[in-house]
Amino acid sequence: MGQVSRSQASQLLHNKFVVVLGDSIQRSVYKDLVLLLQKDAYLTSSQLKSKGEPSFEKDCLVEGGRLGQMNNGTSYREVRQYHTDHHLVRFYFVTRVFSYYMESVLADFEHGLKPDLVIVNSCVWDVSRYSREWALDYRDNLRKFFGQLKNILPEDSMVVWNMTMPLGKKIVGGFLVPEIQHFGPLLRFDVIEANFFGATLANEFGFDVLDMHFQFRFSLHLRTNDGVHWNAVAHRKMTSLLLEHAAQAWGVQLSNPDDCKTGDRPPLLQSPFLQTLNCSGQFQGLKPEQPRQHNCVGPQFYMDNIPPHFTAGGDHSAPSWPGNNLVMKQKHRRPYNPYTREKPRYLYNN
Repeated sequence: MGQVSRSQASQLLHNKFVVVLGDSIQRSVYKDLVLLLQKDAYLTSSQLKSKGEPSFEKDCLVEGGRLGQMNNGTSYREVRQYHTDHHLVRFYFVTRVFSYYMESVLADFEHGLKPDLVIVNSCVWDVSRYSREWALDYRDNLRKFFGQLKNILPEDSMVVWNMTMPLGKKIVGGFLVPEIQHFGPLLRFDVIEANFFGATLANEFGFDVLDMHFQFRFSLHLRTNDGVHWNAVAHRKMTSLLLEHAAQAWGVQLSNPDDCKTGDRPPLLQSPFLQTLNCSGQFQGLKPEQPRQHNCVGPQFYMDNIPPHFTAGGDHSAPSWPGNNLVMKQKHRRPYNPYTREKPRYLYNN
């Protein structure tokens, strides 16, 4: 399908708590989602490049960033949050998939609100900033992270592991400090190996995997000149892929933008939980029970004075729609190598 509209995103994530974990690319995933919940517009170049700012599109900086020391080190922290009466989106900047800091983040989930959707990736810093012999540590840290996440989150929480997007041969990035710049040309190959570890272990623990490396292998023109980051068009495509994935898991069929132009509506799938979210952002067809309102989660959800740590309200549960425990159905396709230069549709037609 095409891009998800503001009204579709707003309705799909109504009464949902979304958490984004990861590096600067994941921060842009968070920013694009926050922007899309408010208006049909793209991120500007300055918004993509900025980090640690006190506020972005009515969100707030909770910890780190310009409230602390700005740097390109592994100790850099940044926690952001956007909240309205019916939406809550939070971002944690992390440089390693499992660490003492990540344990404190997981403690926020354990003692505070439970997210309905977790979008997570940690790879480039893991394979470049800690050791060139990164493989064993990375696999062990992935197992620890996925294991603790599975124990902490309720069964109806959905975790999506974003596989790292393709890196360029020449990299100019803040994380690539002078001491490791000579490793730059090798990182694109390390990422492919690390993606295999992350996808395999995420699947082993029962989490969803979205292969962004595969999705953007023919969209390298959308990558910026630093060889790492991506432009606003790419991030809107990422957001649409993520929301389409979540919609399918939650039993919501998003209307195709082409149908909006003709006035046609796609047929409902045969499921008691499935609904159609049309182009005006309204649900059509069979509906589950009415969702709980956010007034059940305590004042920290809607007050502007957000505490520095998200540990209040341990007895509250995250608001969610019934039917979140629907699982993704396996799609049986002919096997192909995801990193060949040959597009899948050519393989299917042979």
